[in-house]
Amino acid sequence: MLDLSTTYLGLRLKNPLVASASPMSKKVEQAQRLEEAGIAAIVMYSLFEEQIIHESRELDHFLTRGADSSPEALNYLPDTGTYALGPQKYIENLTALKKAVKIPVIGSLNGVSKGGWIEYARHIQDAGADALELNLYYIPTDPALSASDVESAQVELVAAVKASLSIPLAVKLSPYYTCLPHFAKRLTEAGANGLVLFNRFYQPDFDLEALEVIPNLDLSTSSDLRLPLCWVSILHGQVNADLALTSGVHTAQDALKAMMAGAKVAMTASNLLHNGPQAVPSMLNEMGWWMQTHEYESIQQMQGSMSAQAMREPHALRRSNYIKVLNSFKYLP
Repeated sequence: MLDLSTTYLGLRLKNPLVASASPMSKKVEQAQRLEEAGIAAIVMYSLFEEQIIHESRELDHFLTRGADSSPEALNYLPDTGTYALGPQKYIENLTALKKAVKIPVIGSLNGVSKGGWIEYARHIQDAGADALELNLYYIPTDPALSASDVESAQVELVAAVKASLSIPLAVKLSPYYTCLPHFAKRLTEAGANGLVLFNRFYQPDFDLEALEVIPNLDLSTSSDLRLPLCWVSILHGQVNADLALTSGVHTAQDALKAMMAGAKVAMTASNLLHNGPQAVPSMLNEMGWWMQTHEYESIQQMQGSMSAQAMREPHALRRSNYIKVLNSFKYLP
């Protein structure tokens, strides 16, 4: 019998499809629809550091140095509107969600400084979250701040949060680190049970008439899968943590590629926002059909089968493929 189950952060999941952090987890009814559609777990929308700051006023050195140290710097943060509910409301929503669904619910904290994070990590745990996802969303702008400073501060944050929890901790990363494998290893040594690849930086646009910076959100497409697919493949077997692939998971083929690269779960949000919960059963059916056609009996059987670790000479192969890609381009005047 075909087995789609997997494990992630010590949680036994019926399949590898997880709803990543998005507004869809704001309403209990939406979460219930996702569960009925077959989603295996839900990551709550994020509780942002700025919301905690407004309540606790606790800031560490990471938000009080360089150009971002002025009080006016917070004015550059986007207006998150109704999406960004306050800390207490977040805990209430999480509690309600846990009572309404049977699948695992993972809390999400978004920021980089210690501040009130440890306190709210505990609140999220006490509200019944099965795990916590720590979203390290930070764009360094101070030229006096070295890469080592940034990474060390984030490792310290992960260690501090992990020390306060008894539930599993995943860390959501961007791809923009000087040596991602080394940093990933440091995070796991600090206590991270899982790594989520990758966070997407949302670049703003300029309004040339109003001379204002405006937010501009483009949902992902399947083409965005390639970057996290590459890095999941590289990190599989090299770090002692479960890997989750996010960004670009829209089809059954996308999810299967994630598994073969070495991910434990494939997280999706844009697909659900585009097509609703009904996208889930079609993806699961197609995954099952493909696995049967290609004689796979379980998800575990394919996990990591196309990772760098499974290749005989991964570095030589990647260099060779790089050359092939460049030489394959045909210029048509």
